[in-house]
Amino acid sequence: IFGYGSLVWRPGFEFTSRKVGFIRGYSRRFWQGDTFHRGSEKMPGRVVTLLEDCGACTWGVAYEVRGEQIAASLEYLNMREAVLGGYDTKLVKFHPQEKDAEEPILALVYIATPQNPSYLGPASEEDIAAQIIVSSGCAGHNIEYLLRLADFMRYFCPQAEDKHLFSIEEALISILPCLYYTEESLEET
Repeated sequence: IFGYGSLVWRPGFEFTSRKVGFIRGYSRRFWQGDTFHRGSEKMPGRVVTLLEDCGACTWGVAYEVRGEQIAASLEYLNMREAVLGGYDTKLVKFHPQEKDAEEPILALVYIATPQNPSYLGPASEEDIAAQIIVSSGCAGHNIEYLLRLADFMRYFCPQAEDKHLFSIEEALISILPCLYYTEESLEET
C-alpha cells in the first residue's frame, strides 16, 4: 500500500514493514476537498491526491501487509479513503529509496479523481494555503496535515523536489504572522 499524504505518518493499520520511496508518472496536488478528517461541510480542508504527470515522481511510504493484515488494512482504508474521502484505487510500481533495492514493487494507491464530489481541483498556492488555515476536522487541523507532509519530505526524502507542497507551505507561513498580529491587535482594542 503506497501512502503519499497522511498515510506517511499515520497509517492507522498494522503492517509488516515500511519503505520510503517513490512512484513515477504522478504529481502530488492539494486538489482534494476533505469534509471529515481535515475539514467540515461548511469549511472543507485541502488534502492531497495524485495527478497523472508522465515526467514526475511522487515520494511517500509503501507498507507491506501480510496474512490477516491484508483484509483488515483494506477494510480500514476503504472506509478512510474511498467512502469518506472519495478516492479510487490503482496499482502502481513503487521504487524503494535504498540503493541496493530490488526491482519495483507493485503497490495499491488511493487517488481522488475529478469525478468525485469532494474534488476541488487547482487553485493558487495562496488560495490553497488560506483554505488550509481555516479548516479543521476530526483528525485535526489542516495546517498540521500540510506541515507534517512537508516535514516528511524534508527529513525522509531530502533529495526530492515537491514545488507544489513547499510553495503552499511558504504561502501559509507568510499568511500566519498576519493572522497572529491581527488577533493580538483585536485583543488590545
